[in-house]
Amino acid sequence: MPDTSDMLIFWSVVMLRFFIPLFIPIYPLPAVIACLILDMVDQTIFQLFTSLPLEGYQSYDKALDNYYLAITYLSTMRNWSNLFAFKISRFLFYYRLVGAALFELTHLRGLLFIFPNTFEYFFIFYEAIRLKWNPIVLTKNKLITATALIWIFIKLPQEYWIHIAQLDTTDWIRANPSNALILIGWALFLLGMAWLLLRDLPPMKSGLSFAADPVPVIQRERFEQETKISFPAVNSSKKFFDNALFEKIMLVSLLSIIFAQILPGVRSTNLQLAIGMAILIIINTALSHWFARRGTHWRSIIQEFIAMSMVNLGIILLFDFLLPRYDGSINLFSTLFFVLLLTLNVTLYDRYRTMHVRSQEAVDSGK
Repeated sequence: MPDTSDMLIFWSVVMLRFFIPLFIPIYPLPAVIACLILDMVDQTIFQLFTSLPLEGYQSYDKALDNYYLAITYLSTMRNWSNLFAFKISRFLFYYRLVGAALFELTHLRGLLFIFPNTFEYFFIFYEAIRLKWNPIVLTKNKLITATALIWIFIKLPQEYWIHIAQLDTTDWIRANPSNALILIGWALFLLGMAWLLLRDLPPMKSGLSFAADPVPVIQRERFEQETKISFPAVNSSKKFFDNALFEKIMLVSLLSIIFAQILPGVRSTNLQLAIGMAILIIINTALSHWFARRGTHWRSIIQEFIAMSMVNLGIILLFDFLLPRYDGSINLFSTLFFVLLLTLNVTLYDRYRTMHVRSQEAVDSGK
């Protein structure tokens, strides 16, 4: 049985991997880099400072990776003013999420090569540009080229190296120090490609923009006019079963299936889990529409998260009370985890998608 110090270290790392991503919507680039660093060193921390078995590390790592990538994707709804870049990021995110879910179900490493995590590096590219330029200067051609370069020359080699060849870079260089020259040449090639891609951008702005804007800023044609988008109330007049509802169901269901592979005591099948998440999301969406019709406005996203968590907790406790009367049961711990995961993602999605829709409307009205 693991000793107390081992579990303290383990849960400290896990909590960091859960809480650091919450800063991504506010400090996109620093928070994502912090997540990347923690992702790279957590296994080393476990190996050096604990005696914990690491047989299930791959699934644990992929689950937490997809958790923070989901928040990263949701932050693009809040922050990204370049709408074509957002469309690319949405495709890249769901492409990887589907691949990660398939990997957890089949444990075929080749799937991680076929479905590379291009989204993460594309996000870093965009936010790195935002440090010194308004991202609206990134044209469709530049964004497509950047995506192709990241996919082909960064992520495919990396995914092959880690998941197919299962090689360690440090051991590879230690075996033949001249191999470091290959990495240096590869890095210089990527820097050259980046220079060719960005050399004709307008002059850089002063300072560095590490923090996200409070609300999206859309710059219209010729970058001359800025329109700040205020956060509006939920529009309850729109139809209930829309693309947003289906996207929330897909997002939370895929995340839940991935986490179900590492959580102890999950007795439901993947289909049952997805159906349960869908029902809860529909209930949450119905409540949001009801609140909107009553003119209820959340003062903060934290207030909304707490309120919806209490509602969902009540629903789960009701099920926990009623199911034994009909020869049924749920694992309360696992169910509460899934409910908190659902509530967090749905709350962020609803809030940030509204901002994104208003951003699109501002761009369309400026055409």
